[in-house]
Amino acid sequence: MRTIIDIGGQDSKGIRLNDWGEVENFNMNDKCAAGTGRFLETMANALQVPLEELGRCALRAPEAVRVSSTCTVFAESEVVSHIARGKKKDEILLGVCQSIVDRIAAMVKGIGVKPPVAMTGGVAKNPAVVKLMGERLGLPVFLPPEPQITGALGAALIARHDTLASQSPFPALSR
Repeated sequence: MRTIIDIGGQDSKGIRLNDWGEVENFNMNDKCAAGTGRFLETMANALQVPLEELGRCALRAPEAVRVSSTCTVFAESEVVSHIARGKKKDEILLGVCQSIVDRIAAMVKGIGVKPPVAMTGGVAKNPAVVKLMGERLGLPVFLPPEPQITGALGAALIARHDTLASQSPFPALSR
């Protein structure tokens, strides 16, 4: 992979790698919950839809209801307003997914997207976000089997590496 989009519960990252797998460019949304799993969780709660169903419901919508607020608090108010106006939940959910994709795709384009592209983090389990991201970037988006644990897996592999393990002050890691 040359570009990694990692969308977790509290932050989002765009990472571009060079030919040797080293970080070449990096950007992170760490100022607020917009563009994170927490944003999606808040919107799912507002719409009374289980978070695990959000993406599948969004994909059923024939069109999206625009959710223009990037602030989670304002977006929640906007969603409640759409509900009050009789908009369909699936269409609002598609708008919510489109909102997060718009924000993250812009961040990732800022680091320079190089294919192939992978998505990691818990939000990668949302099929609507993955589909919309691929469409927005004009590239296929690859997913690891368990995208929500890739960060932990990478940390475990680094800890296991002989060079780091031999320098570890923890004897259990030096095996």
